[in-house]
Amino acid sequence: MKKVKDFLKKASDLFDKVKYKLSHNVVFRSDFEYWTFFNVLKIRVTNKRRQAVIGVSFIFIWIVGYLIFALYPMMYSLYLSFFKVRLAGADIVMSGVGIDNYKAAFLYDPYFVEILIEYVVEMILNVPITIVFALIIAMLINQDIKGKGAWRTVFFLPVIITTGPVIQELMVQGATTLPSIQEYEVIDIVLDNLNSALANPIQALFDTILLVLWFTGIQILIFLAGLQKIDREIYEASMIDGAGPWESFWKITLPSIMPLVSVVIIYTVVSMSVFGLNEVIIYIRNVMLGESTVGTLTTGYGYSAALAWIYFIVMVLLILLFVGAVNIKRRSRR
Repeated sequence: MKKVKDFLKKASDLFDKVKYKLSHNVVFRSDFEYWTFFNVLKIRVTNKRRQAVIGVSFIFIWIVGYLIFALYPMMYSLYLSFFKVRLAGADIVMSGVGIDNYKAAFLYDPYFVEILIEYVVEMILNVPITIVFALIIAMLINQDIKGKGAWRTVFFLPVIITTGPVIQELMVQGATTLPSIQEYEVIDIVLDNLNSALANPIQALFDTILLVLWFTGIQILIFLAGLQKIDREIYEASMIDGAGPWESFWKITLPSIMPLVSVVIIYTVVSMSVFGLNEVIIYIRNVMLGESTVGTLTTGYGYSAALAWIYFIVMVLLILLFVGAVNIKRRSRR
């Protein structure tokens, strides 16, 4: 027992020495009133700043990892997008082309713009359907029913199993479609009565309707967490005033979870956009690996980096469009 106490005392003394060296050195000195950097810059210590430093210290490793493994590759890909990149053995040969990669994406590439437009139309259709379905399921699970945990698991399970190879095999076997749609010729009615620009995305939606709904696992949990924070007494008071379920939903439930809708929109757009079987991502990957489309400019790492940044900008614009529409709706309600 004495040896353990001696060891703990030595460890405590060593920790105190290290702590003192870290807070009293040429680069950084700390006392009760100021933080001093390089014996020149002094910053007054306040409770708010001290708490901010403690908070940053907890996520410091994540920040370093993000800067090294995420932000640096992103910025480097932006740099590559202004070059024609060619691999010569172990060397990378780059020749500057300015914005020609971006011009080629819109002027010379016969496939990218078409695929990008299809992606935008599909997102405009899929995102609202996904959010509405997630909200309905969350409201049903939030009711006083037996086996809530089992139902949460059932709806969250596809999030775990929908990896690239698994979902690809399910799509080949037709597990992402509804047979009743084919039986009642719903798709044929759509194709016969709508323009191809609208009919094709709707057909794609029908073909992968179950796949779209499989993206709702995380969204259901987010909405469920928001619904469980609403005070039940508010519903009881509204029932006393004569409000029915429909009025309670529009006047209590929806305004209460409206801040979560923006979070769900961002997550839904990002998760669908980075999905491994997304047509735009598949096309960019093929271009990167050297499957030429037209000429020699529209291939390689530089051109694929330009396509990726165009895709990223379109994705951000879609997020701003959806979030802006929701915020405008919230302000109009006020």
